[in-house]
Amino acid sequence: MIESDGGAPVASHSHLFLAEGHEASERKTWAVIWLCGAMMIAEIAGGLLFGSIALVADGLHMSTHAGALLLAALAYGYARNHADDPGFTFGTGKVGDLAGFTSAIILAMIAVLIGYESVSRIFAPVPIHFAEAIPIACLGLAVNVASAWLLGGDDHHHHDHDHAHAGHDHAHGSVHRDNNMRAAVIHVMADAAVSVLVIIGLVLARAFGWLWMDPLAGIVGAGVIANWSYGLIRDTGSILLDMNPDQRMADNLRRTIESGGDKITDLHLWRLGPGHLGAIVSVCTEEPRGPDYYRAKLARFRSLSHLTIEVNGS
Repeated sequence: MIESDGGAPVASHSHLFLAEGHEASERKTWAVIWLCGAMMIAEIAGGLLFGSIALVADGLHMSTHAGALLLAALAYGYARNHADDPGFTFGTGKVGDLAGFTSAIILAMIAVLIGYESVSRIFAPVPIHFAEAIPIACLGLAVNVASAWLLGGDDHHHHDHDHAHAGHDHAHGSVHRDNNMRAAVIHVMADAAVSVLVIIGLVLARAFGWLWMDPLAGIVGAGVIANWSYGLIRDTGSILLDMNPDQRMADNLRRTIESGGDKITDLHLWRLGPGHLGAIVSVCTEEPRGPDYYRAKLARFRSLSHLTIEVNGS
């Protein structure tokens, strides 16, 4: 039995499995935190100064938004600062997925709270101060639009498609996705969606006296947030549990190895971080082939950042 871990001494291996734009994403997240923090302080101070409980409430809501983004920023910093820590066997690439999973749980709790409050208001309506509530909702929407612009909403899914060029095989987009940034963007989008629904509900309630439109908008918003939360929990949870991130790529790896008449007896494929995959391949062969032969065959799979090959003679 011959084992290879990429053809170099183990001590020389790099276990830096962070996304390409890791530091840029960290800077963007901190910029949005400062924006939300400033707005939170302004709303709470203004609400206390002018006696507006709605403004204070929105400021406190903004604090939960900033808190979720702070979690993302701290995860970026922790992953970067501990990237070379040997205690992390496969690097810190999954720290962002752990933060994304936690954010998804927070989102789910927010959805439940919004849904509960909205249903309660259908059965026990409360007076709505339209002149105050509508401008605050519009202000919240403006902050969320600015936050989405600062985060660069397209960055977190620019790899979300399959592609192959120049003879190289690339993994599916989910392998490249930065779930920490995705969680931050979803928080912003969820807040923006609720702001839009609230504005619509308030305008219709004010124009036609449909007071039930406001809690209905809240129920719809809770459903939207719950759906996004479920998707984030599902995707980050599968990464944290080391599920196969790309069955198509696993099939391609198997075909590539077995095209020469050899047989794969064991194959493990998992995600190490955004754009980085780890693989353990056990091959049974009748030919006098070593690990370098198979490593060369798999070199076209650019996402394989950590490869262990085991060769057994039949």
